[in-house]
Amino acid sequence: MGKRIMIDPITRIEGHLRIEVEVENGKVKDAWSSGQMFRGIEIMLKGRDPRDAHHFVQRSCGVCTYIHALSSVRAVEDACKIEIPENARIIRNLLHGAQYQHDHIVHFYHLHALDWVDIVSALSADPVKTAKLSANTSGRRETAEYFKEVQTKLKTFVSSGQLGPFNNAYWGHPAYQLPAEANLMAASHYLEAIKLQAKAARMHAIFGGKNPHPQSLVVGGVTSVGDLTPERIDEFTAIWKETKAFVDEVYIPDLLAVASFYKNWGAIGGNNTTYLCYGDFPQAGINDNLLMPAGVLLGDLNPKPVDTLKITEDVTRGWYEKGGAKHPYEGETKPIQGEITYNTDAQYSWMKAPRYDGKSAEVGPWPGFWWLIPAARKMSRPWWTMS
Repeated sequence: MGKRIMIDPITRIEGHLRIEVEVENGKVKDAWSSGQMFRGIEIMLKGRDPRDAHHFVQRSCGVCTYIHALSSVRAVEDACKIEIPENARIIRNLLHGAQYQHDHIVHFYHLHALDWVDIVSALSADPVKTAKLSANTSGRRETAEYFKEVQTKLKTFVSSGQLGPFNNAYWGHPAYQLPAEANLMAASHYLEAIKLQAKAARMHAIFGGKNPHPQSLVVGGVTSVGDLTPERIDEFTAIWKETKAFVDEVYIPDLLAVASFYKNWGAIGGNNTTYLCYGDFPQAGINDNLLMPAGVLLGDLNPKPVDTLKITEDVTRGWYEKGGAKHPYEGETKPIQGEITYNTDAQYSWMKAPRYDGKSAEVGPWPGFWWLIPAARKMSRPWWTMS
């Protein structure tokens, strides 16, 4: 057996994740992902009015809250054969799109960026060179004076010994590969994104009441009909455009700039061959008319229709009463009573293991762009290796 390393908790996620890896000859031989917090939302819902379910299930996450609620009301509507009004479809899509904008900014800058950006290194950057780098990557007119102000702010954090949001990192570690100027540019955009994500959250408040956990969804439509005024629509549109401009001019250029310095990471991990996208953003007409189409990739680049009947949940390694893999329609949540023991050879997690046709499938942003495969096929090499 190789050396075992445990990280508990894994921060910047929802659900108190614990990761244990076995390292042998400098490489990860095996790994175990463990959810250390029992949620039990299925149990909470027993005996309740299904029209109230979405208020509970969206508490599954404090970041991607809306989609859990949306999936819940859709499930009830599907079961009862309810068709929602056209305005409700539009408002739901706008709120879902607003979460896309808000959450991508939060995930990249505030949940992930500090794994790639060395804040302390930014203190040695040349603000003039940083301004030139910014102009070359994004085309924005950010001056050397602006980056000097950001640098001064960062120095205040460091010299005070109170790093605030930049605390508890591995500053100076050789795994960081960005030059000082790129670190300063990314750090400045990190701070800018903090203000913008708060503003982007207002889009949910305009038609959803608040963020997180919007309150305007209801089985059969939305409750924000009275909010569809020219003033609120204009406010939503203005924030949408401002956020989109940041995504186009800052977020995507930053993503490409950071990736260009971490090309070797493209070959690390990623050995999964099954990718699943449910599709979303229904357009006018039939339910299958989706702006983001559904599809599944099973070891090749030929998308196939998603068959939800092939989805199962397994509790073999979970702290639940033993049972076979079951479809979520038939799934049970029966936690072990009494003392539990963490044992990677037996049971070690509160998480159930979802599978598609018996395989673990990756979902999320990567599979969400499967329809770009025809364009990707024309590339001479993978896009993530390009500068």
